[in-house]
Amino acid sequence: MTFQLSDGQPAQTHVAAPGESVLDVALNNGIQLQHNCGGVCGCSTCHVYINSGGDDLPEISDKEEDFIDRAENPRINSRLACQCVVQAGTQLVVTIPPQHFLGH
Repeated sequence: MTFQLSDGQPAQTHVAAPGESVLDVALNNGIQLQHNCGGVCGCSTCHVYINSGGDDLPEISDKEEDFIDRAENPRINSRLACQCVVQAGTQLVVTIPPQHFLGH
């Protein structure tokens, strides 16, 4: 899985185990990605853009789609990182949009 970061840092590529979410992979590799609800599809703070490999992800649910509508700058390739569960052989390229951390 390749993460493209919007803050100018170089892209990072990490191995994802089947069953892990994009959020899990990011956090396990020191990539800051907000997740105010704890990764249970209860907010839109882990909003990302799936640039490639999205066809290998689970179909978007109505609940996830509702939260994406509340995200900042949603696009057709927007997903919530907590809901993007990796399957064996999935090759993803993910962009993390600018985030606004409270207290920063």
